[in-house]
Amino acid sequence: MNFGITLKISGNYALFSRPEMKVERVSYDVITPSAARGVLEAIYWKPQIRWVIDEITVLKPVRFTNIRRNEVASKISVKGAAGVNAAMKNPEIVPHMAVDENRQQRASMVLKDVAYVIRAHVVVLDQRLEKGSDPVAENEAAGKHLEMFKRRARSGQVFHQPYFGCREFPVDFELIEDEAALPTPDSALLGEKDLGYMLHDIEFSQDRATKKVKSTTPHFFRAQMSDGVIRVPALPFPLKR
Repeated sequence: MNFGITLKISGNYALFSRPEMKVERVSYDVITPSAARGVLEAIYWKPQIRWVIDEITVLKPVRFTNIRRNEVASKISVKGAAGVNAAMKNPEIVPHMAVDENRQQRASMVLKDVAYVIRAHVVVLDQRLEKGSDPVAENEAAGKHLEMFKRRARSGQVFHQPYFGCREFPVDFELIEDEAALPTPDSALLGEKDLGYMLHDIEFSQDRATKKVKSTTPHFFRAQMSDGVIRVPALPFPLKR
């Protein structure tokens, strides 16, 4: 049984922010594996599974453009007497922020006219298909999750609109089920290219009892593109079941 999926994704703009550029955002040259995982999770995700990206194929030449956007400089506090947590307990509390006093304009270097093919597989973390149900064989659980993903992708269903780094940059997607229908990279992408160090994924450490995140550790890899194809190495940390 094939435990993987192949998905074509495309959009007008994308911003996969480099962590070393914090003041004015600058995008990586291509989508990162963690951003690709986010697209899959927007279509189908459950706590019982984890998507792992195996390969990214870049279909269009890498092109950048500069844009300026109005943003706010701060966020509404989660904690405190007027924070979000307090408002969830007391509906009379209305968290607010004066946008006029917090507005700022920031520049971003974003990607323009992007298209990728991502290949991924699913890892089963919990062999129960639903909470409280009996566990099934791992192969059966993986197959059922993949079929649910494919059904949703064929009909365009999503949990939330997938996006390329920023919610203003929506993703169009198409499930590829016939290898003969695979699109090919633009001829400008032929050859070898070193894309430098790229964010691979983030390792979360959680308290088992409260599920509260105790720490986050980013992991990077040296991305090499060969004829438009980037092969993503295995995750450098164990997936906790």
